[in-house]
Amino acid sequence: MFDILFEGNNFIRLMVGLWVTVKISLIAIVISLVGGMVLGILMSLKNRFIYAILKFGLEVVRIMPQIVWLMLVYFGLSKWANIHISGVGAAIIIFSIWGVFEMMDLVRGAVSSIPKHQFESAASLGLKSYQIYIYVIIPLAMRRLVPASINLLSRMIKTTSIVVLIGVVEVVKVGQQIIDNAVFTDNYAAFIVYGFIFFLYFAICYPVSKLSKILENRWSA
Repeated sequence: MFDILFEGNNFIRLMVGLWVTVKISLIAIVISLVGGMVLGILMSLKNRFIYAILKFGLEVVRIMPQIVWLMLVYFGLSKWANIHISGVGAAIIIFSIWGVFEMMDLVRGAVSSIPKHQFESAASLGLKSYQIYIYVIIPLAMRRLVPASINLLSRMIKTTSIVVLIGVVEVVKVGQQIIDNAVFTDNYAAFIVYGFIFFLYFAICYPVSKLSKILENRWSA
């Protein structure tokens, strides 16, 4: 019944497709963590001009579905700018932008939740503004930020499956190809292959979600 997973090089192809998924996710996650932290701190500085620009960017990113952004970059931007953007490149760009702005809002919320007296106490010690953020505010905010940020990263990993729509040969695309080849010879192909892909996503995302819950319970105690 499960022979289809091991026929020819099907299993290896699925693993290669999974690596493409993981690669897109990891690169986007690293960019999101760094960019989101910087923009989140900027957004929390209460500069109205900076806040308005970043808030507008956040709303634009949230309103537009990720698949529309993918199509816009992969088909629209590449043609308009007359440059070649691969499917993987377009996916990394879009998931990074999405992750940066979502992480930015999480950082802003975490920083804004720090009591005002923490800023005042640090300032009374003679710390400069950037020192207050580096040594006081960011460490305090991290305890509130980590569980929510891990949930965001888990959502990013799962959402990468939509890149199949722009031709990226990741794990779902490979699964579709295997099923198409066996559509007339194996009635259980779709169930077995997609069930295995479900298991792969579960194996990646469940530990991440579990870690988020553990940290949330530990730091809220």
